[in-house]
Amino acid sequence: MRTTLFALMLLALTACTGLPDRVEPVQNFQLDRYLGTWYEIARLDHSFERGLSQVQADYSLRDDGGVKVINRGYDAKKGEWREAEGKAYFVDDADTGHLKVSFFGPFYGAYVIMALDHDGYQYSLVSGPDRDYLWILSRTPTMDTETLNRLIDQAREAGYPVDELIFMEHE
Repeated sequence: MRTTLFALMLLALTACTGLPDRVEPVQNFQLDRYLGTWYEIARLDHSFERGLSQVQADYSLRDDGGVKVINRGYDAKKGEWREAEGKAYFVDDADTGHLKVSFFGPFYGAYVIMALDHDGYQYSLVSGPDRDYLWILSRTPTMDTETLNRLIDQAREAGYPVDELIFMEHE
C-alpha cells in the first residue's frame, strides 16, 4: 500500500512538469540569453495572477545552478504591488526550453517555451503543464501586432483557448 501511494504521488508530481500534447519545447535554448526581465503581453486567466496588471517576470541565476524567478504585478484593488519568488530547473537538458518551476515548496509545474525569438530573445510563448496556462512575453512592454498575431495563431493551432487571453497594459 505504501509503495502504491508513493508511486501515485510521484506520478502526480511529474505530471505537473510534463508537456501538453501537440506542444514541443524549443531547442537550441540559451539560458544566459533568456535571463533578465520579461513583460507579460497576454495570458490565460489563473488564480495566482488574477486581478494583476503590469505583470513582469525577472529571471536570474541561482547559486545552485537553477533559475531564480521573481514575478511581479500591480493589484489595483489593493493599490499595491505583489511579488512572488520561485525557482526553476531544467527538466531535460539545458538546450531544451522545458523547465520546472516552483513557488510552493516541493511542488513544481511545467514551464514550456514553445516559441522563442532565437535571434534576439525578444519574445517567447510559454505554456504550463496543460492548456490552462499560456503566456506571451516580451522584453519590452509592448509587442508589434504581426509578432503577437503569429504567436496567438501558433497557440490556437496547438489547441489553446486564445479567445480567452487577457492582454496587459504597462505604464
